[in-house]
Amino acid sequence: MFFTVAELRIKRIMAEHIPVLLEEVLDLFKPSRGDCYLDATFGGGGLARALLEVSPETEVVALDCDPEARQRSKTLWTEFGYRFRFHDMNFSEVANLSESGFAGAILDLGVSTYQLEKAERGFSFQKSGPADMRFDPRKGISASEFLEQSNRGELERAVREYGQERHWRRVVNAILGARGTGILGDTLKLAELVGRSVGGSGRRGRTWIHPATQTFQGIRIAVNGELENLRTTLPEIFAMLGQNGVLAVISFHSLEDRIVKRYFRGLAGLAEHKGDATPRQLKEKRAELLTKKPIRGSAEETQNNPKSRSARLRAVRKKAQGSVKGFR
Repeated sequence: MFFTVAELRIKRIMAEHIPVLLEEVLDLFKPSRGDCYLDATFGGGGLARALLEVSPETEVVALDCDPEARQRSKTLWTEFGYRFRFHDMNFSEVANLSESGFAGAILDLGVSTYQLEKAERGFSFQKSGPADMRFDPRKGISASEFLEQSNRGELERAVREYGQERHWRRVVNAILGARGTGILGDTLKLAELVGRSVGGSGRRGRTWIHPATQTFQGIRIAVNGELENLRTTLPEIFAMLGQNGVLAVISFHSLEDRIVKRYFRGLAGLAEHKGDATPRQLKEKRAELLTKKPIRGSAEETQNNPKSRSARLRAVRKKAQGSVKGFR
């Protein structure tokens, strides 16, 4: 088997980017020969590779709307052939897949390391770059366009609800005041604007963070419609699992985790939230809850990979009978 220089470089980079909670996900899936898995957020391909390597003849269907992910996927296709299939699509388009009957499916939410490391993608404020923040830069509007065009209510929702920034009024007023100046189009200038409006360093629990972190997070969630996509996609992916198939979700934001938690509890026939007064006997149990509480990264992992500190893994196992369609 031969690789081009570019493919060897991509393979090396992929090996250096180990996905969070990898061992925990594999333990939930327990891959065996011939199983087919759905990796709905391919990213760097670390999980897809692990699933393909851990058991002979395991197959993986991978999705990602990031154009750069497609290039990374070619390395796996070269190595594993028909066992690996990549689709250039957002996980919200999963209903367009012809495959189903998956032994397991994974959603690793949020932004990938690859996206954060490239200033031109606009996800980070470590370097100056265009404020884009789109997972798929071929579609929708950029973050700078969102900030320039959105009304006050939309900005407040992004900063207050999605970003959970307590100084949201100051931030929104600063954004509105900076329109037409060019500040909102550059990540560093935008971060400085937010930092000045918030004042000083930010703090989350015992961890100090950049004061623009939560606002950037909220803007990104709004631009990509992340929460709406998650709500609509969870039932679609669950329906595509085979009998005893496992659906696992890794979230990095409390709002994401709340959506996943409530949906999974509903599948298990439990009260989805404190205000859910539906009698348990009237609820249909369609799945077994595999994680009563979210799985968190070990002390070793959080030390080696800071991103894993906020990661929460939840999973369910489908109990309803499901038909299985062939992968090939």
